[in-house]
Amino acid sequence: MTTTTTTTTALPRLGRETAAARARSRPAAPSGTGIVHLGLGNFHRAHQAVHTAAALAHTDGPWGILGVAGRTPDVARAMREQDLRYSVVEISPERTRITVPAVHTGALVAAEQPEDVLDALAAPATAVITLTVTEHGYTFSPRTHGLDLDSPDVRADLRGDAPARTTIGRIVRGLQRRLRLHARPVTVLSCDNLVGNGELTGRLVREFTEALPAAEREELVPWLESAVTFPGSMVDRIVPATTDTYRDAVAARLGLYDAVPVPAEPFSMWVMEDRFAAGRPAWEHGGALFTADVEPYELLKLRLLNGTHSLIAYLGALDGRETVPDSVGRPFIAEAARRVLYDEYLPSLTVPPDVDPDHYAGQLFDRWANTALGHRTRQVGSDGSVKLRQRVPDPALLHLRAGRMPHHLALTVAGYLCCVTPPPGFEPGPHAAAMADPARERLRAIVAGAAPGTGVRSAAAVRAVLESGLLGDGLTEHPEFAARVAELADVIVRHGPAGAAADALLATDGAPRPTD
Repeated sequence: MTTTTTTTTALPRLGRETAAARARSRPAAPSGTGIVHLGLGNFHRAHQAVHTAAALAHTDGPWGILGVAGRTPDVARAMREQDLRYSVVEISPERTRITVPAVHTGALVAAEQPEDVLDALAAPATAVITLTVTEHGYTFSPRTHGLDLDSPDVRADLRGDAPARTTIGRIVRGLQRRLRLHARPVTVLSCDNLVGNGELTGRLVREFTEALPAAEREELVPWLESAVTFPGSMVDRIVPATTDTYRDAVAARLGLYDAVPVPAEPFSMWVMEDRFAAGRPAWEHGGALFTADVEPYELLKLRLLNGTHSLIAYLGALDGRETVPDSVGRPFIAEAARRVLYDEYLPSLTVPPDVDPDHYAGQLFDRWANTALGHRTRQVGSDGSVKLRQRVPDPALLHLRAGRMPHHLALTVAGYLCCVTPPPGFEPGPHAAAMADPARERLRAIVAGAAPGTGVRSAAAVRAVLESGLLGDGLTEHPEFAARVAELADVIVRHGPAGAAADALLATDGAPRPTD
């Protein structure tokens, strides 16, 4: 990473006038605000905002986006200082392309401006509420997939404490205000990597509503059923974290300083159900696909892209690799990725009729190998306690129930556990240690309690982890899976990730497995 120089920060700031003069940008903001987006992170700004800008370039309309950050104010403040402009730095080995979407009409911080956020959710002009709050932001129980009523934040939101702390609480309080104002129907559109994200979001909103006092519940429940829709969606674009490298790229190409540029790969995909209660932008002209059945696309992405991506990140981090391209450039990691994708994930899903699986897989490897983008293993590997239960259990159970051991899915879990709760005396390396995970301390305690001194090398420790609900309930019925995870974790400790990948490959091919 390079360091932003004084010369760079002394350049003219990106803004309405400078962007229009030097970058591909809309000359003016949209004519009105029709979308409130919760989660003002990089992914939203490089995905939904870009698709919306393309849609508005084709068919204009009042579809500006009011972006809402949760607690961290940096992006919102920088956007306000830049007339709500920022740049998208689209990078491939062949070229760098910089655009300025210019579709935001405001930027709020929920922790600082809670009433303004609720007013925006309730505003008559708001027709769509979109979300990118990550899997962790839905506060649901990993065991029941229902609202986590044991969460102190959920309980505070149910009491009506201000400000609202959770995404679901914020949405419901905004919908209550909307009902009182007799505003038009509205759509709540999840754009996060969750199986059945539309159905899940709707269910969590209804569960929160059912837990409210009777007077609040009785007026809101029928209105939810008649006036609010929760379509499903699938989103796909690799968007790394912002670094000074990308600020310098904007400075070099545009002669402007942008505090919050967003790097992204050229590829972008968005698939949605067309169930919008009060209209939407012409997203089909912005590259989006509408279908009656999102699930096949969703599972294709969650398993082939996200699931394989996780394995690459864990093996790469354990091998000392900072980035995904460096990781997939290692032959043993590339082969492990091919095996989990083709042998274990692909048989677990129905490929959409308009997708060629070999072409799609080839695209994935090209995307992972994008050395110009440099997606970091620590970023991809973070939050595995939330991500893996969306990716691993169902494919693993399909194979186990058919009498097959999914060795590379077991390797994914072993790699994850060695990264976030390494056995005593084992150093997973700086990139694994830097992975953020909300369950890290809880998992360490579970492992230490189940098998003191042995860590995840013990089948008892892995069983205890699975029984904690990390991957749901089904895998606890297959102790052979826990035993295989423990074996592969032990190989990682003794022979490194390359040795574990070789063990999984040999077992998959039916060849003799190595012994000490």
